Amino acid sequence: MANEQWVPDLSTLNEIDRLVHEPARLMLMAVLYVVESADFIFLMNQTGMTWGNLSAHMSKLEEAGYVKVEKTYKGRRPNTILQLTPQGRDAFRTYRKRMLQVLDDLPE
Repeated sequence: MANEQWVPDLSTLNEIDRLVHEPARLMLMAVLYVVESADFIFLMNQTGMTWGNLSAHMSKLEEAGYVKVEKTYKGRRPNTILQLTPQGRDAFRTYRKRMLQVLDDLPE
């Protein structure tokens, strides 16, 4: 007799946006999802990332069209402002929905 156990449908995980799924980028997108925009220093403080690490991940998100980067000046100092684009918001919502669906299907 075969051991028949209920196994959740994990096929949704195949559709997960891997760009968002990477932990550092997921953290950045989560922060940007709840604020209208954020400057680079704020994101460094919130995530604990180094300047170089944050810059590399932000570049990938910008290339994908998920983040808008605006370079301005605050007084005489450069100031980089970031915000999720509508496409980035949609990508984050879709990611969240799929992950919740998979996790909710798992037994306690």
